[in-house]
Amino acid sequence: MVERHRLSSRRRADRVDTVADDLVGLHSSDPVTVYLSLHARLDGATIESIERALYEDRSVVRHHAMRRTLWVFTPEHARLAHASTTLGLVGPQRRALVKLLAENEVADDADRWLDEAFAAVAAVLREVGEATARELGERVPSLRAGLSYAPDKPYGGTISAHTRVLVLMGFMGRIVRARPLGTWVSGQYRWAETDRWLAGGFGSDEPARAASQLVDRYLRSFGPASPVDVQWWTGWAKRATTNALAACRAIEVAGQRGEPLYVAEGDTAKASTEPSIALLPGLDPTVMGWKERDWYLPPERAATVFDRNGNAGPCIVADGSVVGGWAQRDDGTIVTSLHAPLSSTHRRMLDEEIERLRGFVGDSRFTIRFPSPLSRHLAS
Repeated sequence: MVERHRLSSRRRADRVDTVADDLVGLHSSDPVTVYLSLHARLDGATIESIERALYEDRSVVRHHAMRRTLWVFTPEHARLAHASTTLGLVGPQRRALVKLLAENEVADDADRWLDEAFAAVAAVLREVGEATARELGERVPSLRAGLSYAPDKPYGGTISAHTRVLVLMGFMGRIVRARPLGTWVSGQYRWAETDRWLAGGFGSDEPARAASQLVDRYLRSFGPASPVDVQWWTGWAKRATTNALAACRAIEVAGQRGEPLYVAEGDTAKASTEPSIALLPGLDPTVMGWKERDWYLPPERAATVFDRNGNAGPCIVADGSVVGGWAQRDDGTIVTSLHAPLSSTHRRMLDEEIERLRGFVGDSRFTIRFPSPLSRHLAS
């Protein structure tokens, strides 16, 4: 983990796309995660240098993929994720939206209304380049139609049609999230046509081939991993996971308890032998990369580090093991809590990482979108 995920100071990279490739992708459901995951693994990273990679060089791109969540990928990995995973979401999501449009009597022919909405959004973006959801609603008034959902459920409510239309167009690969409306901690984005934002778009790879390649990339970053781990990370059904493992010619090995694990064909990775400390944000790819976590997180501590839905909070990782958590308070103070003892060397390194993180975020304040019980307690 330390070597492959660049968790030691010696292994830090100097390019955003290098880190994104090494981790296959960066979780972006919380925009803060992208920046802090990169900072932990980059030398000399600044908010501006990461923004440049995202929005000017476009060496990485945001896209919905595994487990229907938002990621930041290099174009190569985005295309693999799109073909193997995202396209499979389009049919069910479209049927659900058509049903919602019909139930709300938005149009007599909901399918036709939806296709016309796609065309109208594309026409506006072709004209203006980038636009927010609100701006698109102003240019295409039909998108402002209200959609009431789950009226008999406590989580029900009303949304504008453009909310679902734009997400579906994203799943289809027709549009992508461009620059945020606010600062780096903002989760509201402008939208742009994919072909104008990303040269070559998301391509047209064959899904099974893309799935095989994606699992191979996962194993080269996260192996040894169990089939349960692979299924958790991808969000696929069991059969699809088994087929992809076979297609990429993954090698079965025995875990410490004799359980079957898999590594990529030809994998010869070596373990790190130097001490390391990393402050990783909530939803960091390292902590989220495995379903079975006993080997790097004591089971009795899992409920404090993860929320009920399996989302990881900010963690302190020492030599590849989760040893505590951290949070930023309203005054900007970085506070920590340890559940395992640290050597004097590791304590010095932790202090250095805290100072490095303070220098990176500066006067910015952020909240964790999916806080763990421990991070919520620390931030209070």
